[in-house]
Amino acid sequence: MNIKEDNELDLISLLSLSLSTSINELHDRLSELGFEDIRPVHGFMFKCIASNGATGIELAEYLGITKQAVSNMVDYLEKSGYVMRKPHPIDKRGKIIVLTERGWLVVKAKEKILNEIETRWMEYIGTERIQVLKEDLSKFIYKENECKSSLRIRPVW
Repeated sequence: MNIKEDNELDLISLLSLSLSTSINELHDRLSELGFEDIRPVHGFMFKCIASNGATGIELAEYLGITKQAVSNMVDYLEKSGYVMRKPHPIDKRGKIIVLTERGWLVVKAKEKILNEIETRWMEYIGTERIQVLKEDLSKFIYKENECKSSLRIRPVW
């Protein structure tokens, strides 16, 4: 399918293609900066541990995967220097996963790149229209999730 010729795409397809295009650009640019070992799923994890760290159980619940899968991801990211396991401040038997300096560097690079992508979207579409789009999508997301006990949104990054 030639996307340029097909102006009949439904909204979900357009949103999906927009997301894929942006995520591909993000990871291409992260790779150019020396973060070629980062994958989109790692962004989910970084989002969860960025503020105060997280336990393996918290990450498994947040990501919707098993504790063993989380442990494998943490092992990989720890070997790559993005995260480290520290003693849990309350549960002396447990560990908490936190970002290292390299982890924070990739998060900051991600923020800069996504900001540049959003700025380019504003140039294409207009700042006001982007702001309206963000507000409308936020309303939709929260309205769709208001009946649920917790908001189960997994950000890409």
